[in-house]
Amino acid sequence: MFSAARAALTTANRSPPWNKRVSWGDPVEMPQSAPTPQSTPATARPLPKKAEPDPVKVLAIFLMIVVILYFGKDVLLPITLALLLAFILAPLVDLLTRWHFGRVPSVLLGVVFALGVVVAVGSVIGAQIATLTDELPQYTKTIQTKVDKVKHYTTGQLSKWADRLGPQITPDAGPSAPAPNQGQANQAQAPAAAAQPQPPKETPFAIATHYISSILSPLATLGIVFVVTVFALLQREDLRNRLIRLVGSSDLQHTTVAIDDGGRRLTRYFLAQLTINTIFGIVVGLGLLLIGVPNPVLWGITSGLLRFVPYVGSPLSAVLPIVLAAAIEPGWSMAIWTTVFYVVVELLTAQAVEPMVYGNSTGLSPFSVVVSAIFWSWLWGPVGLLLSTPLTLCLVVIGRHARHLEFLDVILGDRQALTPVETFYQRILAGDPDEALDQAESALKEISLSAYYDEVAIEGMKLAAAEIRRNTINRDQLKDMREAVDSLIAGLETHEDKQPEVSQDDTQAILGDEDDGLRPHSDPQSLAPEALPPGWRNRTPVLCVAGPGPFDEAAAAILVQLLGKHGIGATLVPNAEVSRRHIATLDVTGITMACICYLDPGGSLASLRYLSQRLRHRLPKDAPMLIGFWPANDPALSAGMVADHIGADRFASCMQEAVNACVEAACMSGA
Repeated sequence: MFSAARAALTTANRSPPWNKRVSWGDPVEMPQSAPTPQSTPATARPLPKKAEPDPVKVLAIFLMIVVILYFGKDVLLPITLALLLAFILAPLVDLLTRWHFGRVPSVLLGVVFALGVVVAVGSVIGAQIATLTDELPQYTKTIQTKVDKVKHYTTGQLSKWADRLGPQITPDAGPSAPAPNQGQANQAQAPAAAAQPQPPKETPFAIATHYISSILSPLATLGIVFVVTVFALLQREDLRNRLIRLVGSSDLQHTTVAIDDGGRRLTRYFLAQLTINTIFGIVVGLGLLLIGVPNPVLWGITSGLLRFVPYVGSPLSAVLPIVLAAAIEPGWSMAIWTTVFYVVVELLTAQAVEPMVYGNSTGLSPFSVVVSAIFWSWLWGPVGLLLSTPLTLCLVVIGRHARHLEFLDVILGDRQALTPVETFYQRILAGDPDEALDQAESALKEISLSAYYDEVAIEGMKLAAAEIRRNTINRDQLKDMREAVDSLIAGLETHEDKQPEVSQDDTQAILGDEDDGLRPHSDPQSLAPEALPPGWRNRTPVLCVAGPGPFDEAAAAILVQLLGKHGIGATLVPNAEVSRRHIATLDVTGITMACICYLDPGGSLASLRYLSQRLRHRLPKDAPMLIGFWPANDPALSAGMVADHIGADRFASCMQEAVNACVEAACMSGA
């Protein structure tokens, strides 16, 4: 029985994969004769498709979440504030715990400290506002005088110009009725006023209830926030474990790493933002104190708080201090100094301090920051506006770790939606070489030219070649794509092929390393003109022959360009000139080496073998031949197999290897 089972398994394993066919109905095994691998076209293998989410279900879930957030804000807002406060207080609690204070005392001390800070800041703001309210009448006259001056130089001048342009035209008025007597008018209005019902006077109890409720409501919310914060800090591990069980109990290792990493990064971001905005408020308060603006403590606190509002927070915080500076003196010098001070401090903070702390970015795209500010302020009002950036950042972190919520990172995050290879392919497919060139110049700030060709351009052209084999690109599109690639190569002619100097002090982003798929390569070898052997000193000692593929000629053009940058001349030969009909007329005068560029053979090496044989008969006997070959991830198309099957002297799987091989061949020729 075991031998029969083994025989059945052996037969099943030997059966080719194309022996099964899937129909639109139920899966049915349909026996058929197995074709040979050579006769199976590449286009007959369908690509696996990802399960696309139902857009109707996604939209319904999104609308349900929005409705819950909108109508449940009275409950969700304190909980959200408490969880964010727990993120901020977590390092302090951990520090107190390491100092052997115990878990519960550490949490209580941290929460009491935060409560004390909130009460102290609120008391200072209230006292400062009361002082400012008492002093405002003193500035009324100065403000009115400056407003009159502004009107005189704006609307007053416009009225004078309007009077000069033409006479004022007024319509003819008919016979006017006599004005009523003032006494009669007052007598007529008295009964009407007496007839109107007078509003009832509020009782002292109603007045007290109104003011007490307006005070107790924020205090109740504040109390809920701190109570929830205490329990969130006390049960952090339990909440984490429950979240792991809810999100991904089937993959505990990955889920645990994702949650711990996301929590650590969020805590780091919140602390960094709180520290920067606090320092910003202190600097603003000290600067306004030196300038002479009243109530500098109030403006420092409001500037630090409003800076949590993205983009518009800092300009809004500067409006009232500038208006107050303009109101306390007849001139404009204090207002000008206040404006300059705010602009300088904001520019230094945004352009120097934040990049050093956050890295290149916070992980959010500018568009998502603006949209999230509008969305959360619509949902939860001013508090939602303050929390918009932290909440959106939480969503991005979740999207980067949760596979099913990856769309959050795609929509809200600042990482590239497409990889450099996909962007290159998409741009040449659209026939837009300018944007592809712009992308290349950005990449060349990190990697060398040969590395860009290997990592991006070659891989992008391989994607295009695969699409062409599947017959998804027509001839007109192929023509435009070839022209776009040629324009890109010509546009990169002026760039040197060397690794750029990248500063080692660049701080990584808060959300983690940005992996764009670009890897620096070591610079290819170069030869000075005087170091070339005599046989290599002519204009084009290397013959770069293009294969029959749709982008093999572009690959050969890239190799010609790179060889020229490293001191070796080369010439491009299209595939048509090495065909059986035209190979006899190929000029090989002065050729000391040949390089065949094969971007992607599509699973067959027959044409490459025959091309190398024809070329070998035309080249000098001592001329080495290199095969520049960029195969797919197919172990059958390895370097050793290609060298044995084709009979090439050298093999290169990237542009850097091809350039180095040519330089080494030149050095060996002169030895």
